[in-house]
Amino acid sequence: MNQTLLPIRITFVALCAAAGWLISFTVLAGEHQRAMAILVGLGIGALVVLVDLLLKGFSLRGLSAITFGIGVGLLIAHMVGASPLLEQGTLDPSSIYLIRLGLFVVCPYLAAVIALRGKDEFNLVIPYVRFIPHEVDVPLVVVDTSVLIDGRIARVCEAGFLSAALVIPRFVLNELRLVADSSDPHKQARGRRGLEVLNELRKIKNLDIRITESEVTKREDVDAKLVFLAQSMRGKLLTTDYNLAKMAEFHGVPWLNLNALAKSLRPELMLGERLDVDLVKPGKEDGQAVGYLEDGSMVVVNGARAFIGRRVQAEIVSALPTAGGKMIFARHIADVE
Repeated sequence: MNQTLLPIRITFVALCAAAGWLISFTVLAGEHQRAMAILVGLGIGALVVLVDLLLKGFSLRGLSAITFGIGVGLLIAHMVGASPLLEQGTLDPSSIYLIRLGLFVVCPYLAAVIALRGKDEFNLVIPYVRFIPHEVDVPLVVVDTSVLIDGRIARVCEAGFLSAALVIPRFVLNELRLVADSSDPHKQARGRRGLEVLNELRKIKNLDIRITESEVTKREDVDAKLVFLAQSMRGKLLTTDYNLAKMAEFHGVPWLNLNALAKSLRPELMLGERLDVDLVKPGKEDGQAVGYLEDGSMVVVNGARAFIGRRVQAEIVSALPTAGGKMIFARHIADVE
């Protein structure tokens, strides 16, 4: 992008210098004054390019917010200036002129600053400022960083169980990128996994993913901004962060938890039911072998230590609930080919 803009900027400065040189033929006389006109043109062009560089990172959303603010400010200034408060009989013409001039300077400035500070709210109040039209009746789900790092959201969406549109704020993507660029290898691996999950989500057909241009100035404001976006969009918040979920619940924002979903999908096993399990290690007692079900539940099979590394069929004799799932005790019935 910078390689494309560089020749454009150089051409613009050269055109400003040429414009100064041409103007010198019609307005000024003398070679010294013409050289001065060329320098003035160069200075004006360089000043404009400097302003362009200072506005780096200024988004179209911010420009639309400022334009909206200036328009509202001019409207307020016009309404106050045309009101009976500034009639000719109450004040002298010079005072009325100065007051109106002040209104047309102060009101647009204040309105533009307020609109720029609240550009996220502006984007929500006037949603069609975006260039990509979206149906406003589609249910929305705001996604946080923890969900992308967790990874299960890709499989849930690929299975078609989530029919809502996923809203991913820009500051969530920035936070994910910072985690992926961390010097800590564990954080780096988590961040890269989140980026991979994001790419998997983009490859899923008929999945509506919306990137909202929302930003935060401080890291501690991320949770509050997520709750605000979900509340403003009348959507739900998808997270695996317990503290964020409680904050959303306090503000009356409905939230979805992948851990609760995974827990609800665990099969209800009955005593006497038979199941197939892969045995991976010996148990604590003699003759026991341990295996795991797909939901993470541990199965202790009596009399199956000789079958470690193989799949066996077992009959459930008891089950013990634990924090990580159920610990199931079973007895070996047969070897599964």
